[in-house]
Amino acid sequence: MTRAALFAAVRPFAPQERFKPEDVADLDRIADRWGIGRLDGEYAWLPHALALIKQFEGCKLTAYPDPGSGGDPWTIGWGATGAGIKRGVTWTQDEADARLAKDVERFGDGVSDALGSAATTPQQKGAMVSLAYNIGLGAFAGSTLLKLHKAGEHADAAMQFGRWDKAAGKVMPGLTRRRAAEAAVYRGGVA
Repeated sequence: MTRAALFAAVRPFAPQERFKPEDVADLDRIADRWGIGRLDGEYAWLPHALALIKQFEGCKLTAYPDPGSGGDPWTIGWGATGAGIKRGVTWTQDEADARLAKDVERFGDGVSDALGSAATTPQQKGAMVSLAYNIGLGAFAGSTLLKLHKAGEHADAAMQFGRWDKAAGKVMPGLTRRRAAEAAVYRGGVA
C-alpha cells in the first residue's frame, strides 16, 4: 500500500471528506509506524492533486455532457474527456482509475514543463495540476497565475485561482468552490 492509497481509503470517513492538518499529521504518523513510505521529492505533489481532482470531479462510469455547456465535451470517469468519450459510453471503475492515473501524470508533466525552474512547493504544484486538469494545459501555460508564480509573487498567484470560475461565460458555484479549495492548498493547506 502507498501513502496516497491510505489517505484515499480513509478520506470517505472524514467529515465532509476533508482532512484537517491534524488529521494529516495523525495519518502520517500511522503510515510511518507501518513503514509506508513518504512521497518525497518529485512526486510529493501527487496526493494534493489527486485529492482535489477526486473531490471536485467525482467519478461517473457513464458518459455525461459537460455541465457548463450541456453538450461537448462529453465526460466520464474522474473528469476524462477526449476521443471515444460520447453518449452511451460506460467504463468500469478500474478503467476510470487507470485513465485518471495516466491523465494526472500527463498534466503533472505539463505543469512541470510550464513551471521550468521556478521554486514550487508540493502543495502549490498539486493545486496547479488540479487547475490545469480542469482548464487545460494550454490555458494554464498562458495564465497570469503561472506568470505570477514564476515571478515569486505567490500571494497574488493564489488570488488568480478565483478567476477560473466560469463555464460557457457563466459563474459556476462548483467551480467557485473548487478554485477556493485549490487556492487554499496552494497557500499550504490540505485538500
